[in-house]
Amino acid sequence: MAELTPSQRTWKAFKRNKIAVAGLVFIVLSVLTAILGYLIMPDSTPLANNMTIQLSIKKPGAEFTMLRIRKSEPVDTVNLFKKMLFGQPAFYKDVPITGYHFIKDSIYVDGYIGGEDKPEKKVYNIFEVVTGGKITYHSNNLLIITPCGIKTSLLQSDTLYTRFADQISAHQIIKRKFWLGTDVYGRDLLSRLILGARVSLAVGFVSVIISLLLGITIGSIAGYFGGWIDAALSWLMNILWALPALLLVIAISFALGKGLWQIFIAVGLSMWVEVGRLVRGQVLSLKQVEFIEAARSMGFNNARIIRRHILPNIIGPILVLASSNFASAILLEAGLSFLGFGAQPPMPTWGSMIKEHYGYIIMDSAYLAILPGLAIMLMVYAFNLVTVGVRDAFDIKSQSTRI
Repeated sequence: MAELTPSQRTWKAFKRNKIAVAGLVFIVLSVLTAILGYLIMPDSTPLANNMTIQLSIKKPGAEFTMLRIRKSEPVDTVNLFKKMLFGQPAFYKDVPITGYHFIKDSIYVDGYIGGEDKPEKKVYNIFEVVTGGKITYHSNNLLIITPCGIKTSLLQSDTLYTRFADQISAHQIIKRKFWLGTDVYGRDLLSRLILGARVSLAVGFVSVIISLLLGITIGSIAGYFGGWIDAALSWLMNILWALPALLLVIAISFALGKGLWQIFIAVGLSMWVEVGRLVRGQVLSLKQVEFIEAARSMGFNNARIIRRHILPNIIGPILVLASSNFASAILLEAGLSFLGFGAQPPMPTWGSMIKEHYGYIIMDSAYLAILPGLAIMLMVYAFNLVTVGVRDAFDIKSQSTRI
């Protein structure tokens, strides 16, 4: 039987922890959902910001009839990749209705205005509803100028009216279901939760990368060279370590300004100290062992020794801390967004969604704040489970006991 490599032994030990594997599966599914984003969201408009004020704070599972009116400005169709990343601008304006009927070139609708209120009567030109263009009547003809500037002249007739009315009934009168309800602005809550997952995971990923790059570099230099370099860098790490993480992130955000990329940098800069302290301690314990002395005697330079001989032997504790920091970054981003220092509206983040709706917790619409809070809790819990699993997998004593 072939001897397992260290990485294979670690993965085998990790798979024994079923709860940690379940956490990893949840994270992978969340990442896939976040990457697909607009392709699977009910509202695929940029930032899931399609507001329908009449549908404000509707319960999960609510379904409404919508009249889709073509917009009067030109809207380009984006390719699949751009849609996945940035969304597709809406071609139509959605108007909730409770009933409709056609009379010649007009559609008469009962506009839904919320609750049990009496519907609002509205009239739309069927040619404008279908084309979004400007309509000009000339005797028995009508001229349609589409948003793209294309001119079409049509002969008015009952057959023409029927053709356009049938098109509206078949394609522009739709049923729309809100699986998790709508927020205070009438936006689809499920779509904004999915997009919020993308923001949280992106902040966690970029922040952890920044913290690892800084922490590993500074911690390795401090631990390997020692002396006044170690004293200076340790003093810096101790000063930053004494500051509360949230206050440090807020201070950095004030300096960099509000925005998503500023949050990436601010959270990353606030988390490198923990990595640096860990790496420094690990390097201090390894730099005097025999194989490092052998590497020095062979003439290898310091950078090669650190990169090829020390860091691979401390990758376990670093991965454990990276997983833990990922969860911390998600919590920090949510806290910043709740306080108004994170990504700015209308960018959906779980923290900002709680901020917008926490007042409804004492009402019968508590789900508006509970759902994003539950998403934060599940994501952080999943990363904590993975952290425990990775820690146990790299624990030599634990592996030997199980074997």
